[in-house]
Amino acid sequence: MQVLNQYQIHEKIIRLSYEILENNLEEDTIILAGINNNGFRFAELLGNSLKSITNKKIVLSRIRLNPAKPLGTPVETNLSQTDIEDKAIIVVDDVANTGRTIFYAFKVYMDVIPKKLEVAVLVDRKHKLFPIKVDYVGLSLATTVQEHIKADLQNAGNMTVSME
Repeated sequence: MQVLNQYQIHEKIIRLSYEILENNLEEDTIILAGINNNGFRFAELLGNSLKSITNKKIVLSRIRLNPAKPLGTPVETNLSQTDIEDKAIIVVDDVANTGRTIFYAFKVYMDVIPKKLEVAVLVDRKHKLFPIKVDYVGLSLATTVQEHIKADLQNAGNMTVSME
């Protein structure tokens, strides 16, 4: 079942971009750190939207981790500690479910003190098992644990979010 179509996703990206900008007016640089592939793709979409409404420096970053075994492989980012120190960082993912992936994504920021660390997701499910607060939400869904949310963001002309 389709939950969001191309147009609705685009509208949510625009709204989230304005929310991010409003909450970061004092920042010269905003780092959007996308988790793995879909989180990074969503960060790209947010970054492009932000660049169309502000002259602030928007930095895209990727966080790589294995969601199935977050302790079994290193959690990595392509930015150095000096790149993220005292900066506004927004960790971006497509879907937040239990909060586990986002929780472990924070690991790359534990050896440095960013100015602030926020979270943006396209879809937030209400099954949090980890202490994660999502600051920017495209759509909140109350689903059963058995239902699966799939965000297809790779095809720019036909993005969808569906529930299976």
